[in-house]
Amino acid sequence: MTSERLLEEAKKARKKSYSPYSHFAVGAALLTADGDLFTGCNVENASYGATCCAERVALFSAIAAGKTDFRALAVVGGKAGKEPVELCPPCGICRQALSEFCPAEMPVYLCDREGLKAFRFGELLPLTFSTKQLENED
Repeated sequence: MTSERLLEEAKKARKKSYSPYSHFAVGAALLTADGDLFTGCNVENASYGATCCAERVALFSAIAAGKTDFRALAVVGGKAGKEPVELCPPCGICRQALSEFCPAEMPVYLCDREGLKAFRFGELLPLTFSTKQLENED
């Protein structure tokens, strides 16, 4: 799947966003190693802490379907009903959740008014927390 197609799937998911409080709509598309695609949109709640980001919706949907090997992620966001203007990288909580399953070299595609931008996941979360640190201690 091309990066452009992945981004288009994220844009489609964004249209399903439930964001009545922030009016900031986000869509994500997560590609598995075997070519399956899982999308998500942000789902807000009056209790802001209960809100779930698009990236985690896509990730958790994939995991619920038995998928844990991922190859690419696209995220697009901005004012609801408008084209994206700025990059919308995953928030810190989403980066940490993704880090359980996504390799540092996995491409993450974002877009702004100028178009598609590609990053490696490790660039977005260079010092991830991991329990592997505990395994290496004696």
